[in-house]
Amino acid sequence: MTPGVRLYCIGDIHGRRDLLQELHEMIVADAARFEGDKKLVYLGDYIDRGMQSREVIDELLDSPPEEFETVHLLGNHEQTLLDFLEYPKQAAGWLAWGGRETLASYGVPLPPSFRPPDAEALRDQLRERISEHHIEFFRRMPLTHVAGDYLFVHAGIRPGIPLQEQSDSDLLWIRRDFTDCTEPHGHIVVHGHSISEEVELLPNRIGIDTGAFYTGVLTCLVLEGNTQRLLQTCP
Repeated sequence: MTPGVRLYCIGDIHGRRDLLQELHEMIVADAARFEGDKKLVYLGDYIDRGMQSREVIDELLDSPPEEFETVHLLGNHEQTLLDFLEYPKQAAGWLAWGGRETLASYGVPLPPSFRPPDAEALRDQLRERISEHHIEFFRRMPLTHVAGDYLFVHAGIRPGIPLQEQSDSDLLWIRRDFTDCTEPHGHIVVHGHSISEEVELLPNRIGIDTGAFYTGVLTCLVLEGNTQRLLQTCP
């Protein structure tokens, strides 16, 4: 990491505003006496599964920690919400793996008798309730961020492929082909997406998705100089 910079990186939040607020407080306290540049990188998947998706986005937009440069990366769940707004029938599967909770947070309950043909009506209700500010926030999110020796991305990268040639699909969705690889990637890849009980601090990658939405453990990786350490909420 560049001298004089301390970077905090937060894993998958998944609709847990309570944990995000707790971790923000921990980060602010940790950085209180640091006089260099403070950066905060979020790895995506802010929505779905937990019951506070809208509130998480409000927190990120309206109450960010002061004096931090922030980067909000796109996750596959945000991309799928955008897909649902454009192609509701094709992306209706999203409702079964987190979309239901996100709809509820925006005031759109999913009917018990929901069928895929009803997806367009649900999309229309969501469009009426979701802030355009939120939609534009999702649309502006980058897929990657590089700082020093580290590459930050939601899911991972396709091993052996230059960064500029990586597909959006792999950056958002890849799992085993990336997580099983032990070869160097040119950068140490910091990612979420693939849940593990403990943070995976490996020579070629660092996985920090600790399943916050059901474990209560939201993880932040702190990088400064050659050091790596963790801040975590407690279940």
